[in-house]
Amino acid sequence: MSTRRWVAISLAVDALLINLGIVSSFLLRFSGDLPAFNFQAYTRLAFSITAVELVALYIYDLYDVERTGNSWDVLSSVMKAVTLGTLITVFISFFLGLFSFPRSVFVISWASQIVFLTGWRVFGARVLKIKWPTQRVLIVGTGEAAREIMGELRRRSQWGYEVVGLTDRDGSMKGQPVEGVEVLGGIHDVADLIDECKVDRVIVASPTRHREIVEELAHASDGRLVVEVIPDLYEIYIGRLDHNLISDIPLVQLSRESAPDWVHLTKRLIDISLAVFGLIITSPILLASAIAIKLGSPGPAIYRQERVGQWEKVFKVYKLRTMVEGAEKLTGPALATEKDDRITPVGQFLRKTRVDELPQLINVIRGEMSFVGPRPERPYFVEEFKSTIPGYIERFKAKPGLTGLAQINGGYATNARNKLKYDLIYLHHQSLFLDLKIMLKTIKVLLTGRGAR
Repeated sequence: MSTRRWVAISLAVDALLINLGIVSSFLLRFSGDLPAFNFQAYTRLAFSITAVELVALYIYDLYDVERTGNSWDVLSSVMKAVTLGTLITVFISFFLGLFSFPRSVFVISWASQIVFLTGWRVFGARVLKIKWPTQRVLIVGTGEAAREIMGELRRRSQWGYEVVGLTDRDGSMKGQPVEGVEVLGGIHDVADLIDECKVDRVIVASPTRHREIVEELAHASDGRLVVEVIPDLYEIYIGRLDHNLISDIPLVQLSRESAPDWVHLTKRLIDISLAVFGLIITSPILLASAIAIKLGSPGPAIYRQERVGQWEKVFKVYKLRTMVEGAEKLTGPALATEKDDRITPVGQFLRKTRVDELPQLINVIRGEMSFVGPRPERPYFVEEFKSTIPGYIERFKAKPGLTGLAQINGGYATNARNKLKYDLIYLHHQSLFLDLKIMLKTIKVLLTGRGAR
């Protein structure tokens, strides 16, 4: 069975089992009867409940076919997804005044859905026998980036990835192994190698002479070949985002799309609406976080810091404090590292879940930031990066965001050059659909911590 068919079947079966779990809970609660007064509350919410639960299953990666092999992982994710879906359903029923929906049914259906959804996934993965599509990969390059890509693909070999070989710049290494994979030729051999080795995917990991490679691939592609690069600025300007990232390495496909003015206007209206709504529903989280910060270390719970926004305009950003007070008195401005002694235990959790960024909803309402965009950087580091990283000034053409590609695919410790690549990928390929994808992945980070390294 193909992976696409597996996902389609999963959606249909999940929708059926979600409702079967609720109906069976009514029957169990009322001894085989379906009292109209109580059951009507469910029928009014059936569509909403199904939609909410399916989104919850998506958030916890249960439509990622690569995760079907581990039964315990599936059970854990299903429990989290069903718990989230049930809590939202309880809130909706309370908000709509459907008090005839028995609370005991919520509890019973929570358990029954976990059993049904986990059981069919474990059973289906073994009986339906998902066939992973083979992807024969040719890597252009032999350096550090090529080795990193090769290592990630090897770790994913059970899902169909097969590295058929490498190419170097001029073919001088032909026949030599690089970490067990043979160098098959040089850049000008790529087109022939695609046919000879039946390559499905080319990943360009060589930092130079990309235009020559593109010319070679232009003659080799039959429309089914996937060509991606680990981007320099050139590829970012001409590419469109490829969401099939490998680890936290950004890849782009070779084409380009731009966003019309109406997209920016619509985005601003969405920003204001969501920011106001977000401040209301997250106020308990902000209050609890502020109390935890005050109890955990001396100093203010919220602080303001200068950041550089669109067109290099400086503004004050609001954040929950995650470091000890006066963290930079002795060191001066310094970027946070993965194991930074200045970060408090409470701060570690707030950073991992991105809760420390929630006060920036105020900046969104004020128009200084957007929900999605490049993260705003401090003036001190902006001047440093402008002088050392070519193209860094380009990121200021976009309004800074509460979240962005760098945040969902990297983390606080991701270096500035990689962050810039993500920022420029987003800048030149903005769309409302891309914003939606980034926001959904951000929700996943908030709920699961995955992606927040």
